[in-house]
Amino acid sequence: MANAAEHSTANGHAGVIGGNSRLGAARLLLWALAGALAVRQAVAVLRVPPAEWLGGFHLPGTLPGAGGPAVGSVYDVGQFARTPFAGLVLKPLAGLAAPSLEVAWTCVTLLFVAAIGLVAARGLPDPVPRRTALLAAPVLTALMMVSLPVREAASPGRTAVVPVLLLLLAVFRVPGDRPAGVLVGLAAALQPALLLFAPLLWLTGRRPAGRTAAVTFAAATALSWAALPRDSWTYWVHHLGGTGLGGAPDGLANQSVHGALLRLGLTGPAEVLLYAALAGAIVWVGLRRAVRYARDGQLLLAVAVTGCVAVAVSPTGWRHQLLWVLLAVAGKVGKRAADRRVWPVAVVLAMTLPSAVLLPNLTALAPVRDNVLLLTAVAAACAVPFLPRSSPYWRDPVPTDYGRPAAARWSRVPLLPFWRRVLSRPNLLLELLLIRVGYSLYSHIRAAAPTSRSLAEGNGSQILGIEKALGLDIEHAVNHAVVATPWLEAFFDFYYTSFHFVVPLTILAVLYWRRPGDYRWARASLGLATVLALAGFWLYPLAPPRLMPGLGFVDTVHGPQDLANPSYGAMTAISNQYAAMPSLHFGWSLWCGIVIVVLAPKGWQKLLGALHPLITVCAIVATANHWVLDAVGGAVVVTAGFGLVHVLSGPRGLHPNVPAQPGGDGALRAAATAPGTAAATATAAEPVAGSRP
Repeated sequence: MANAAEHSTANGHAGVIGGNSRLGAARLLLWALAGALAVRQAVAVLRVPPAEWLGGFHLPGTLPGAGGPAVGSVYDVGQFARTPFAGLVLKPLAGLAAPSLEVAWTCVTLLFVAAIGLVAARGLPDPVPRRTALLAAPVLTALMMVSLPVREAASPGRTAVVPVLLLLLAVFRVPGDRPAGVLVGLAAALQPALLLFAPLLWLTGRRPAGRTAAVTFAAATALSWAALPRDSWTYWVHHLGGTGLGGAPDGLANQSVHGALLRLGLTGPAEVLLYAALAGAIVWVGLRRAVRYARDGQLLLAVAVTGCVAVAVSPTGWRHQLLWVLLAVAGKVGKRAADRRVWPVAVVLAMTLPSAVLLPNLTALAPVRDNVLLLTAVAAACAVPFLPRSSPYWRDPVPTDYGRPAAARWSRVPLLPFWRRVLSRPNLLLELLLIRVGYSLYSHIRAAAPTSRSLAEGNGSQILGIEKALGLDIEHAVNHAVVATPWLEAFFDFYYTSFHFVVPLTILAVLYWRRPGDYRWARASLGLATVLALAGFWLYPLAPPRLMPGLGFVDTVHGPQDLANPSYGAMTAISNQYAAMPSLHFGWSLWCGIVIVVLAPKGWQKLLGALHPLITVCAIVATANHWVLDAVGGAVVVTAGFGLVHVLSGPRGLHPNVPAQPGGDGALRAAATAPGTAAATATAAEPVAGSRP
């Protein structure tokens, strides 16, 4: 591996200072966003009382109310999980005043995160387009600020950000093997598994740096043995590299192979042998891949892969040490342009969202849900097929097919430039990820909507009054008529509970497979309608008929509800019972009916599609789960969803059998870059980083 500091200087990123005004404005906005996220993170940390914050170091002399210099073993309190060398470095901080130390520690940690973003952005492999070179640093910094590792790394005493910055500086900025090796050795002294960077340096031709890293690590460890012999014995011998210090090794915070095996119930010699075998295989595969990427000129990816390996095979790989996974977005995956976003999106979702948002709360999925970060790290290290720079698809992936450009429906509402009508089938993994995350966020927002009982019941009385004035108050009569007919009650209960999710998902699946162009049209309209419905839940909390006291409605689906109890039994813990206006039970069924009627090729299919919303509106009224006007609200948001798609992207997309613009995206690109066009001028004005403006 050639000296990475020289690589960083030669790649010309520093020469990209200007750029057009739009890129400059975007860059300033992104840095402002990163700064706002950093301030938000700092405020969250600084809200902790100083004494409690200082106690988070888990060092003698730093407990709440303790004073004077730090003395005694760093592992006496049983919560300090860092190395003895880290304890030796942190011990002097115990004598500082809590408020000033709290502010300084938080600010320095967040500044280190910004420095990581700057250094990593300069490590992107050549050639780098001007847009990427200008925006990579603020985008990466903003993502890191909201990532789970940084949110935890800002806590007192956690030094996980420091080794990442030391290693990036050693690889990309320090002009010399021996100084770089010293930085790598210090990083390994703080996090021993990072000593894997020494063989990476050795195998890529930087042997002096590898030797210096090993010597520096040994010297720092020996220093800690001399200064803290009891702590060193505790960490290295009694706890075998810190296993079990700072928390249970089988806790969810330990995102390592060892922790995952313990969570699966494996213990004893069998677990140790399996862990050793898996760790050895991950190190072998991961280091070989890292060496290959380094020799290919993808130094940042090589560093990220090695860091993922180190955390995965460490006996305790804490969540705040997994920032390496986010750096792995530097690799390119997929031959098609449509596939390029899958890996970055998957990494960002895994690193920023709780695992419960990514996967349903099913027992069968618990092993995956509990180890999302670990599995992402192992995938980056051993499985994800990153493209080499020699691949013909590195710079020119297979283009996406677009439909013929459509004119704007209203001159004052231009079509969104990124919302072009795509005819090719989208990536399935990306679609599943976005659908799952979108529904999970929808559920969380719906559950967080206002739940004031008095307000919801007042709105319920208002709705009932409007229906009486319009002659639509049929809910009570229909409800009791259905209750008096057992087979009809059973039918509507079954229909209400069974078809709400099954039918929309089935339609999306069929469209995805058979008519991908129409799939995007249908998916976008459904998503927009659901977002509009969330606004209704927030602005107008509404008690459904079954939760209106004194009106005599029978809840046929959920059973009798104790209306004297504000929680209304177990159902309130599942979802917001006052998110009734608009009715998405009817809205989604109406969406299904419209899609089927518009797209189904046969008459009987269109008839079934039209019957679905009709039966659904009968079901929601008969079971006392919605007012009639709730269904009207559902129809309004669905109509608005279809209308917004039509306004923003033009008429419904072409059928896949209808030829797209000749040449697909390649023709569009050729037309855009034809001599004399404005697009050609804009393209020519955006060279790769390092070229002359």
